[in-house]
Amino acid sequence: MAVERCCIQIEGIVQGVGFRPFVYRLAKEKSLHGWVANHPQGVTIEVQGETLLIRNFLQELTTNKPQLAEIHTLNTHLTALTEDTCFTIRESIQSKPTPEKKVSETKVPENIALEKRASKKETSATPQISVPPDTAPCQLCLDEMFDPDNRRYHYPFSNCTNCGPRFSIIESLPYDRKNTTMQPFTLCDSCQQEYKNPLNRRFHAEPTACPDCGPQLHLCDSKGHLITNHTDALQQTAQAILNGQIVAIKGVGGFQLLVDATNPQAVDRLRQRKNRPAKPFALIYADTENIQQDCIVSETETALLLSPQRPIVLLAKKKAPYNELAISVAPGNSDLGIMLPASPLHYLLMALLQRPIVATSGNIAAEPICISNTQALQRLSTVADLFLMHNRSIVRPLDDSVVRVMNGVSTLLRRSRGYAPLPLALSLPEPMHSSSTSPDLLAVGGQLKNCVAISHNNHVYLSQHLGDLDNRHTQEAFEHAIIDLAHFSEVSPDTIIHDQHPNYDSTRWALSSEKKCVAVPHHIAHFFSCMAEHQHFGRALGVSWDGSGYANDGILRGGEFYSWNGHAEINHLASLRSFPLPGGEQAIREPRRQAAGLLYALQGEDAFTEYPLLRQQFSTTELYNLQRMLSRQLNSPICSSVGRLFDAVAALLGIATHNRFEGQAAMALEACAYPSIARWHFPFDIINKQGSQQPEQSIDWGPMIIALLDAQKSHIPREDIAAAFHNTLAQIILTITQTFDGYPVFLSGGVFQNKRLTETVTLLLRQHGQQVYHHEAVPANDGGLALGQIYYVRCLENRSCV
Repeated sequence: MAVERCCIQIEGIVQGVGFRPFVYRLAKEKSLHGWVANHPQGVTIEVQGETLLIRNFLQELTTNKPQLAEIHTLNTHLTALTEDTCFTIRESIQSKPTPEKKVSETKVPENIALEKRASKKETSATPQISVPPDTAPCQLCLDEMFDPDNRRYHYPFSNCTNCGPRFSIIESLPYDRKNTTMQPFTLCDSCQQEYKNPLNRRFHAEPTACPDCGPQLHLCDSKGHLITNHTDALQQTAQAILNGQIVAIKGVGGFQLLVDATNPQAVDRLRQRKNRPAKPFALIYADTENIQQDCIVSETETALLLSPQRPIVLLAKKKAPYNELAISVAPGNSDLGIMLPASPLHYLLMALLQRPIVATSGNIAAEPICISNTQALQRLSTVADLFLMHNRSIVRPLDDSVVRVMNGVSTLLRRSRGYAPLPLALSLPEPMHSSSTSPDLLAVGGQLKNCVAISHNNHVYLSQHLGDLDNRHTQEAFEHAIIDLAHFSEVSPDTIIHDQHPNYDSTRWALSSEKKCVAVPHHIAHFFSCMAEHQHFGRALGVSWDGSGYANDGILRGGEFYSWNGHAEINHLASLRSFPLPGGEQAIREPRRQAAGLLYALQGEDAFTEYPLLRQQFSTTELYNLQRMLSRQLNSPICSSVGRLFDAVAALLGIATHNRFEGQAAMALEACAYPSIARWHFPFDIINKQGSQQPEQSIDWGPMIIALLDAQKSHIPREDIAAAFHNTLAQIILTITQTFDGYPVFLSGGVFQNKRLTETVTLLLRQHGQQVYHHEAVPANDGGLALGQIYYVRCLENRSCV
């Protein structure tokens, strides 16, 4: 029988996921000789044996790979036979091996289905990062942790090659223990035996440890004085939470603040100390059975809750939940953000508590989460009563990811722990894939919900969610994330892409870099972000609806429609009729001011006598000042934003007059519409503009607002009016887009975090035969801007519009 030796280069998420032990077992099963080793870009394998067995080996590499592994590229070539008599796992190679001269070429069998992200031109689209994300403990580790006879019984840092910390502890590649924050912990004899045994699931599990050799817990007071440690620290923490105290615990990607969700006084105290008056808190439950007592949970949502990523999942709250949750957990909201334990420490704690627990980011409002013990004691000493800490360092902050199921699929609202830094592939024409001139790009996103990204050929590597750049600590995290991505990808970007807004901190940073910079319009970046994640290249329509984004005409835009012909031409099709925001930033904090601006745009000076609502929501002095401000156009910027329209309607309906956090009024309006089954909608007008002026059409909300106020006077239930408002927005999208036959529609921008709106729009458009897509893998909000910035430049590179 023919014997050959095949060299296999695999790149993707193949380190820290049990890939080498899997290869070892598979090679032994097929009676193949050779070796496998990590290198900074992935894994190299050499196998020698019968040709048919090697083909079977290649087949099973992709079909039976470990659950957390992702193969982005797989290249093979024949090489010279050697005297190998067994298969071994070699020490990591510090640089990618240079292929030997090919004896002949062997191809991966045609029936091997590579990952969706595999490129057409693999050699030119090689991803550089192979860093796995952090994952929740697997069932085997949990079974050991709750087994009194196991040596890892109640050990809060149990893990194996199938689970545990990864991105949060990696300092450099290749992914070896010495390159992680586990380096200071020398393995004991028992752990060393597991670590060296290829047939053990802890073979080269870099964070592996046990109570004898690994990280340890300790409990401190707010001044850092040691109270107790080890198991007693966990038990005292649980008792403190049950007694109503606030405890800061060091989780996977940073500190969290925990408090009993059934204790209203404790929750209120946390809000006061954290300076978070109204924004909903996330909750941890011990298991799905308890979650189902309080929320309506679909199969898809259950799968997300139990997934290795362990995100916060937004779930519809039952009218009569079993647990008596404090109203202040999520005031005025029909949803709860819930997650299951994401680490062994959380599992042990929840086993002691057996009740829902608030788990919010360990930070002061607007700051990034604390990751070191010193940071936590400095910044959170006025918030937390106690600190449950440990001595395993965290390299980078990773917030809990947040998902919401829309149209039956998972939709990320915040992409961080469990998902970052997994790459996304761009779908580009063949010439763009193979071009050797495509520059490496860095995109720095926007100001809010910032996320940065680096692209190399047709792969984009997104950082974790970083937060709002108004804060110095977040700006530092922003710069560290850029260094991180460049380090792991071994890429030095040639070009930096930023938002057009001149006052964004990300824009200022880019312009100070002395590198080539490209500005991308905010709402076009949203449009291209949604196309990028759905791997669409070609003609398309974009609906970009958000709170506001910079535009050259001075209007704060956020209700925009675009068409792209698949080449260089992007047309601004339509925009929401504009209205003033009296007070500027203050108006954004006060939806009642936005309502006043809306009514003034509708009725002029008569609005102040025509609508009793204004007299109800403002004092006489406030109304006088508003009238002067609007009539004289003082500090009243003009906006065309659907996000601001949501705020104004929420105020008109008396649902919310003030925003104490971003999106509060819009969320309240969505929650108000939740119980309604109304399918009717209000009237609206589409006004065609003269000449070649863009946008070509204006969406007149005037008829809608008049009809909405009439419905209110007629005592139509408020939830039905709120539902009709959502339905009207869907009808507007249908009206604008249905004339473009064959153009798929892409929905992007923060407004499409609204489940009712997104599902109403997609159902309506699909009923009329249109293809419509919304975000799934990256957030619709500004957390997806960096991806869109890169895709815009890549799609239009070397064309006149860049």
